[in-house]
Amino acid sequence: MATVEILQRQPIDLLWYWLVIINIVTCTAMFMDKYRAQHQKWRIPEKTLFTFALLGGSLGGIFGMYAFRHKTQHRKFSVGFPAIFIAQLAVGIIVYLSI
Repeated sequence: MATVEILQRQPIDLLWYWLVIINIVTCTAMFMDKYRAQHQKWRIPEKTLFTFALLGGSLGGIFGMYAFRHKTQHRKFSVGFPAIFIAQLAVGIIVYLSI
């Protein structure tokens, strides 16, 4: 029943739900990867972390990166995640202004 109600919402509502969920997932993935790195366990591939960021989780990735002090020394993350966020923000503004 709840699924039907969610699907009947406006597309902008669904977008906000998606952004919240993907940012939580990305932040959690950063935490899990940090934990696994500290315990010499299987790591989450960098490609996966960037995929989450590209799917809208860039802000969660940035938060996770600095909150857990993970991948902050890697330029592709310290520059890449903010660059993805800026590009997503720019696209969002352009789309919003064209509606």
